[in-house]
Amino acid sequence: MEKEEIQNNTSADQSEDTVKENEKPEENLAEENKQEIKQEAKEEIKEPTPEEKIAELEDKVARTFAEMENQRRRFEKEKEDAFEYGGYSFAKEALNLIDNLDRSKHVLESDDKLKETEALKKTLEHLDIIKKDLISIFEKNNIKPIDSLNKKLDPNFHQAMMEIEDDTKEPGTIIQEIQKGFTIKDRLLRPSLVGVSKKVTIKEEKTEENQENPENK
Repeated sequence: MEKEEIQNNTSADQSEDTVKENEKPEENLAEENKQEIKQEAKEEIKEPTPEEKIAELEDKVARTFAEMENQRRRFEKEKEDAFEYGGYSFAKEALNLIDNLDRSKHVLESDDKLKETEALKKTLEHLDIIKKDLISIFEKNNIKPIDSLNKKLDPNFHQAMMEIEDDTKEPGTIIQEIQKGFTIKDRLLRPSLVGVSKKVTIKEEKTEENQENPENK
């Protein structure tokens, strides 16, 4: 009996070893497949050639220089604008001096007590001198008044505030300047506020005819 048990155990051990031996080739195959896949992946990722690396570096250097050049040009443009138009806000505010002089002159001229007096004449003369001096200083700094009267309305320099009926002028002609405009170099500092001409309306013509001929009503 003991011999039979020993033999059975031996046969069982041998069968287990056989199964293990049979399993080993499958594990080896799986490992080999993994290594083949890795190898194929490595082969697919090609190492760039020295020529390709040089071309890539040259492209990067060219892009960097182009960006630096663009930044330099932007900086130069900003510097020029700051130099040429740095006083833009100050110049715009300074125009109020001319406006106030014009208002003061208008108030004095409208004062009945001062009309035809020597004091008024001298005061107006001094105001005109101050205004001319201011405009002269502005012009030396490239701040110039816009010529408007009897010119065609230009939206780039003029702002129409009213229309005035006038058949002697071509429609759209500036016949009144409410506030003088100015430019600084090639930029508009402020537009001229103006009144432009328009044709007399037909309604008024008919009204005049009816007034002359009441029977036609």
